[in-house]
Amino acid sequence: MTVAVIGTGFIGTTLGRAWASAGETVCFGSRHPDAEESGADAAVTVKPIEEAIATSDVVVLAVPGNAVAELTAQHAAALAGKLVVDATNKMGSPVANARAELPSGVRYVRAFNTLGGENFADPDFSDGPADLFFSAPEDDRSTVETLIEEVGLRPIYLGADEEDLVDALFRLWITLAVKQGRGRRLALRLLEQ
Repeated sequence: MTVAVIGTGFIGTTLGRAWASAGETVCFGSRHPDAEESGADAAVTVKPIEEAIATSDVVVLAVPGNAVAELTAQHAAALAGKLVVDATNKMGSPVANARAELPSGVRYVRAFNTLGGENFADPDFSDGPADLFFSAPEDDRSTVETLIEEVGLRPIYLGADEEDLVDALFRLWITLAVKQGRGRRLALRLLEQ
């Protein structure tokens, strides 16, 4: 699978490197591809955003949440019909996800937004990997589960169009990790008997 990671900050590079290590073809999409060093230690390329989107099977948005509207304005045609994973968070906004800013024709996934990036870099805890809760169209579920597993997390599917539920988990994580000061190496797990 070819994955375009749009955003070359900590979250984007951490996820992209994990997927490259798992054998996926990863391309970072950047506004300044010649100046980026995101792929210096992984088998990835860095291309202009539109080119990265056009050559991908999956597009992962790892930019600040408030930047998605501008990204969509510039690249809506390239995003049309794509499987788009929204890993963004609009901090302080009543709606944390960026679905409303994306073209209506994307296959929308809400994932990789409910844990701090430290947990993507090191997903194992003393009693096993953290869970990552996600929402995706049923037809794309297995693809997203593969991406989550390749990062080292256990995928927990919440259903299609459940981004509000995923966002509630984001708010819970922020409350526990940041507001209560428990630290960013905190994750959630589903326990079943």
